[in-house]
Amino acid sequence: MTPPGLIISAPASGTGKTTLMLGLLAAFRATGLTVQPFKSGPDYIDPAFHAAASGRPSYNLESWAMTAGRIAGLLGAGEGADLILAEGSMGLFDGVAQKGETGTGASADLAALTGWPVVLVLDVSGQAQSAAAVAKGFAEMRPGVRVAGVVLNRVASPRHEALVRSGMEAVGIRVFGALPRKATIEMPERHLGLVQAEETPELDRIIAEAGAFIAEHLDIAALQAIAESSALRGPTHPVTPPGQRIALARDAAFSFVYPHLLNGWRNAGAEIVPFSPLADEAPDDGADCCWLPGGYPELHGAALANAAAFRRGLKHFAETRPVHGECGGYMAMGAGLVDARGQRHEMTGLLGLVTSFEKRRMHLGYRLATLGQAMPGHPVGTRLRGHEFHYSTILDQPDMALANVEDANGEPVPETGSRRGLATGTFFHLIAEAT
Repeated sequence: MTPPGLIISAPASGTGKTTLMLGLLAAFRATGLTVQPFKSGPDYIDPAFHAAASGRPSYNLESWAMTAGRIAGLLGAGEGADLILAEGSMGLFDGVAQKGETGTGASADLAALTGWPVVLVLDVSGQAQSAAAVAKGFAEMRPGVRVAGVVLNRVASPRHEALVRSGMEAVGIRVFGALPRKATIEMPERHLGLVQAEETPELDRIIAEAGAFIAEHLDIAALQAIAESSALRGPTHPVTPPGQRIALARDAAFSFVYPHLLNGWRNAGAEIVPFSPLADEAPDDGADCCWLPGGYPELHGAALANAAAFRRGLKHFAETRPVHGECGGYMAMGAGLVDARGQRHEMTGLLGLVTSFEKRRMHLGYRLATLGQAMPGHPVGTRLRGHEFHYSTILDQPDMALANVEDANGEPVPETGSRRGLATGTFFHLIAEAT
């Protein structure tokens, strides 16, 4: 039986969800509880922070890309834990217009599917009793989604807190605590969101300080008491690995790969052999497939261009075995990458793709791809659901298109991916096969 769970959500991005989530994970862990974290939505950075704070792998639960059965199977990761905490994405009800496998990608979909109560984080700076109107509106917005109460964030003073609490009391909204501003536990950010966990040198201090801060200002016992077990249950859904022995690029330039995929590959019997392009390492020659995840190659263009052993080894590998890249990995497989300063760096040349960050343009959204060419683990005709998020512009894309790609509204997307020989790449990050 899965343990009781809660969803940490908010009216919008930037209100303090991640800080609260990490603080709660650390605070509960300090009391001796074992907490299983999850992330609602396609974010591939937050789960690494969750894992650091909880000591357990965190998995994405994605209502647009995953069936209810696949989500149910992933909930099995909570076995043996005392509590589940799931961090939402954006605002509680924010998603796309067209429904996917089980929803629009909104955190509210996950709340309705699992039955977990929602704890709403409210940034109350610049308002007082009016915050209660926001909370009441969220509580009544969607039948089947229960807002159990709120956490007040960025409270200016005891008087400010008292005014906000009076408004909440008037409309019957429970307050679990109030958090003053605390700059020392704010997480550093860059253009795709938070700086990665492995690149945050003070992460242990931040987590410990956040845990103590949350324990001081919130009623964590009351939060644990209102958590509810989900009736959603099911077996783990199989994930098709791209090979039996997979050489996986893994370092600061290539780290965006969903934990549920790695776990699914291992459960299918695949062996994962990591290597570091930034350390000028080539993929293991004993592997039968190479996978280059997304990340930040644009921040390491010169290092990748000068990594002669990596480039030589990858080209040798691709002569006889498949190589696939996602987003940043796809860019590194191309002919060149132009960084934000306008300097071009030569990449591995497995594909003809040339990308540029000189003039940034955001590409963001869900993707449904129907493969016109095979890619590792998936034959022609397979339908894949994924997510794209980058700021690069395509300067040249001469190879054959890998797939017909649409956004969540069914509109065609020009980033079709590429194939040349045994080399394939996509701008979207694979989440799951579509039904």
